[in-house]
Amino acid sequence: MTSKTTRRGFDPKDCKWFSEQAIEKIKLAQQEVQWLLDKGYKMGAIIDFVGGHYQLSSRQRMALQRATASKLQYSKRKSTMLSLESAKDSCIYIDGFNLIITLEVALSGSILILGNDGVLRDLAGLRGTYSIINHTNTALYFIGKSFAQLAVPEVKFFLDAPVSNSAKLRSRILEHAAEWAIPVEVELVPNADIVLAKRARIVTGDSILLDECSSWLNISRKIVDDYIKDAWLVNLMVHEDGSGCNYG
Repeated sequence: MTSKTTRRGFDPKDCKWFSEQAIEKIKLAQQEVQWLLDKGYKMGAIIDFVGGHYQLSSRQRMALQRATASKLQYSKRKSTMLSLESAKDSCIYIDGFNLIITLEVALSGSILILGNDGVLRDLAGLRGTYSIINHTNTALYFIGKSFAQLAVPEVKFFLDAPVSNSAKLRSRILEHAAEWAIPVEVELVPNADIVLAKRARIVTGDSILLDECSSWLNISRKIVDDYIKDAWLVNLMVHEDGSGCNYG
């Protein structure tokens, strides 16, 4: 199978929108967004208001929205985050597209946002479309390498069946999993979010899932930190007390 060569999640204007000066402006906006979230205002209205005030681009607003949550949400996510040492205890459940796309973006040299909860998120915005690219195999190789390092005993991936090429990605994951020496399942489901929402031991960067799940592991950040040293990270992880989820 020929893999498409592309830079996942890349926008040529990102160098301007996420310059050192631009990031400082985004951080100022972030303080106001979090203050309003803590007061109970809705994220959509806040982003429109604050983003307009600071004249942020749509990409900057997306980064701000994905990087920021209320203090209550941060506290909850920190309390349910498992240490990476616990990865060896039992099966972990993977938000497949979320993990793989995050790593493809990192390998593409495109923007990753380090959020105020210590989680990495991309700005790819694929919206139901996906194709295997030149970085997919490398992403899966690093996933398997990380599982071996963490002594993960078993994994189960969930992929959204309606997303284009989900069946092809399932086959690609299973090809790599044959080398991982652990039981691996890949299930195509109508909506992976529904399946993962109330589970424990999930791997995702999706904010809604992090707020709803019983427990989670911050494996995508570990993989990027360990194996993708030149990843383009925009650090919006700023807490008044200097704390954060980190990654266990």
